[in-house]
Amino acid sequence: MSEPTPVGLVTGGTRGIGRAIVEALLEEGWNVGLCGRQKASVEQALAELKPRFGDRVGGRPVDVRQPEELEAFVAWAIAEHGRLDCWVNNAGLGTFAPVDQLTVEQWREVIDTNLSGSFYGIRAAAPVMRKQGSGWIFNIASLASKNAFANGAAYNASKFGLLGLSEAAMLDLRHAGIRMAAILPGSVDTDFGHPTSGAQNSWMLAPEDVARCVVDLLKFPARALPSLIELRPSRPLKK
Repeated sequence: MSEPTPVGLVTGGTRGIGRAIVEALLEEGWNVGLCGRQKASVEQALAELKPRFGDRVGGRPVDVRQPEELEAFVAWAIAEHGRLDCWVNNAGLGTFAPVDQLTVEQWREVIDTNLSGSFYGIRAAAPVMRKQGSGWIFNIASLASKNAFANGAAYNASKFGLLGLSEAAMLDLRHAGIRMAAILPGSVDTDFGHPTSGAQNSWMLAPEDVARCVVDLLKFPARALPSLIELRPSRPLKK
């Protein structure tokens, strides 16, 4: 009897790091579901991916700030494929300003998306994986999870919190066969915080580097749990 095709779900999977993870999993032969907040971005991503990967890729518009939407995303995957082997909490945003100039609305949006959204994702995915007795959950954090910077109060708080959430949840879930890792990239050449691209960003990580971490960790033996990965550019600009 052949092994079932593994299934992965990626939040914020329409572009940037999330999109690279989606493509890496598809290239490894997985069935993959992606989501994004905007219906148009999901439709565009699927239009680009389906000619290459066919029905192995699907997607839905999901607002990760709404736990019921993430639960529906998982239910959709189970209805389509019957299992869930990998969940990637990647959806995130940043608003950057001095702490006394951040609005309450800006603070809430960053925390609700980057931190609460990841908690809701874990909460949606873990029960399915617990029943299976296996699964991987990846939390795409940042080196900003450990290193504060000016104008980063909301973003730093969300990512420091995400690291704590990941480490505590890993301890809660590992005896159920669920492995969890936080991946902390440094500067990545995406449109998140880097509106220009090209040669001037050649020193940065590529989204595919973060995706490679996910794929490599999925291949680790079941006895091993690399739970925290710091990923830096090899030769950053000298300060």
